[in-house]
Amino acid sequence: MKFCAELLGRRGALLLAVSPGVLTSVAQTPSATTQMPTTAVAPGQANTAVEKLIQEGRTAEALRALEPLTAQKPEPAGVEKLRGMALYQQNKLEDAAAAFSSAVAQDPGDIEAAQMQGVTLFRMGRPADAIPLLERSRDQKVAAANVDGNYVLGLCYMDTRRYDDARKAFAAQYGFPPEGAEAYLLSARLLFRREYLPAAIASAQKALALAPKMPLVHELLGEIALAQSRGEDAIAEFEQERSINPLYGGLYDRLGDAYLRAGQYDKAQQALNRAVLLEPASTGPYILLGKVLLKQHNAAMATMYLERARDMDPNNFMTHSLLGQAYRAAGRTEDAERETAKSIELQSATAPKLTKP
Repeated sequence: MKFCAELLGRRGALLLAVSPGVLTSVAQTPSATTQMPTTAVAPGQANTAVEKLIQEGRTAEALRALEPLTAQKPEPAGVEKLRGMALYQQNKLEDAAAAFSSAVAQDPGDIEAAQMQGVTLFRMGRPADAIPLLERSRDQKVAAANVDGNYVLGLCYMDTRRYDDARKAFAAQYGFPPEGAEAYLLSARLLFRREYLPAAIASAQKALALAPKMPLVHELLGEIALAQSRGEDAIAEFEQERSINPLYGGLYDRLGDAYLRAGQYDKAQQALNRAVLLEPASTGPYILLGKVLLKQHNAAMATMYLERARDMDPNNFMTHSLLGQAYRAAGRTEDAERETAKSIELQSATAPKLTKP
């Protein structure tokens, strides 16, 4: 159980969302003195030079190098897969999907191309179309070096409401028994992250039925209750988690948040003080303590905690906003204006930018 608690981590930090940065190798920026090839690679050289360009993130050069080969009739083997890889890294998903589809048509045995086509279709919002392609790579135990097929396949199952299949795919990724409590809790966390709340609750309750003393199940049920604005239920779940897992710092952060929302400020402060002792490197408890102390009209103490949070993470706009409120309540008008302006600046920098059609 200790292994499971360490693996699942705090507050849903289980797995990252699918993105080009997760599903592709990290590109290395070439130095200014790197000599870049300008001619296409001969088919007989297995396109190794083009593969190297793609691995280095030099996708535009890779596509230019492939142009002479795409013009050949018949087109050499492997060219479309390389085109797909380069286009995928450029986030040109429709073009990448078409290239991978051509690669599979040319060589039905190219399971890696099929897997990448499935991943691309998933990112295009077509999970049902992606599933057969990803199942092929799973069944043949073939995986691209930069893609975890079970994870993406599990997300596809989830998005098509095949929750049992999703659980089995995620369990395979971690080596859990598919019908074990760990698999149900893992599935519940991912369902919660994708906001499938009824399914997440059912999966977490199944984990609890299989292992009543398993850490982190009640915490997750409390998180879900908070998301559904069921404050009393959230507190009850977090308190049950505390009886099972009393030294888990993230729990006290969430318990403090629940008490804060319920207006029970003394209990919130007590829980958050415990969170600070157990998780001194986390800004969350300091920010929440600032909120609690502002509610208690203790601007001086709120300022102390919020300044600590700001020093730990100067790019959190919420911290600056609350610190502005605390300074204003303490009569420090100039400091309040500075922090409020910084909060607006940071929030503006992270807001989605609207583009013209």
